[in-house]
Amino acid sequence: MILDRAEIIGLLTTTDESEIRVLRTRAETTCLKVFGSDVHLRGIIEFSNYCRQDCLYCGLRRSNIGQPRYRMGLSEIVDAAEKAASLGFKTIVLQSGEDLYYSVSDIARLIETIKSRLDVAVTLSLGQRDKAAYRSWAAAGADRYLLRHETSNPVLYAYLHPGHSLDERIDHLHMLREAGFQIGAGNMVGLPGQTVDDIAGDLLLMKQLEVDMAGIGPFVPNPCTPLANSNGGTLDLVLREMAILRVLMPDVMIPATTALDTLDLHGRELALRWGANVMMPNVTPTKYRRMYTLYPGKTSVDEDPKQSADCMRLRVRSCGRSIATGYGHSPRYLRNKQLPGAQTWEAKQ
Repeated sequence: MILDRAEIIGLLTTTDESEIRVLRTRAETTCLKVFGSDVHLRGIIEFSNYCRQDCLYCGLRRSNIGQPRYRMGLSEIVDAAEKAASLGFKTIVLQSGEDLYYSVSDIARLIETIKSRLDVAVTLSLGQRDKAAYRSWAAAGADRYLLRHETSNPVLYAYLHPGHSLDERIDHLHMLREAGFQIGAGNMVGLPGQTVDDIAGDLLLMKQLEVDMAGIGPFVPNPCTPLANSNGGTLDLVLREMAILRVLMPDVMIPATTALDTLDLHGRELALRWGANVMMPNVTPTKYRRMYTLYPGKTSVDEDPKQSADCMRLRVRSCGRSIATGYGHSPRYLRNKQLPGAQTWEAKQ
């Protein structure tokens, strides 16, 4: 469906309950038509909370000197991935702050080890590196890369990310696509100074980039950051944006983001009804979870990986949805993939 900026803003701001119901229903129906009832579970390993960046909203920012820090060893990360695969996950997400302690070759060896031992897709979420790093990691076998743009407003972006620009971020997304990755972007809703026009811009930017994945979540103020006293994002606006994106991009992979549970205990279940088709249970070893504090109020920090996996499966099934058994590659990527084996991979979806 084609929507222009004015129509998107209208859907984001309408108070007409019937229009809101139609939007939700259309998003859910579209998702079910494209993906069936399947929800893809992706096990996320948060392996380091060191970060060289100083983003104003993030608890991992380098200026947060009161934040206890940790790094997992490479063998420890592989062990966590093996545990996740044994629990049935077909995608492992390796996430950290921008931590240069791990060299490009360290990450490449990590990817190669996981891919050689386990029948899984690998997603990276490591922040901005250079083109050579992206190529190295793609060659090692990584499948996807998440690099959220956070806001399409260039002035707001520069304010939130000292020393960086929105154009730079978009350039990195293009580099990742050129390296062969399925790319993921996404934004926060409710950032200080953000307008609904900005959110419409986020949607149009993701459409323009033809992203494979899109993470949309609320801004949750962290008390250890300069934005501690700001208001946070609302569940209603996050769900509306998610639904509009599903209508705009029917085959994009949309996670029910973890931060939704900070706004509502059933936030991720609601997201499945508004167009989401991915959930990302945390399979980080329990002893580290409380230290990965992007935002306060993070749920399930005391669960072990099996408890997280079991809980997420129950939540998915409580919505009348089923657990997908494939790798969860994006339909857009599979359509465009020209390498040998594309048809075999698509059959596994």
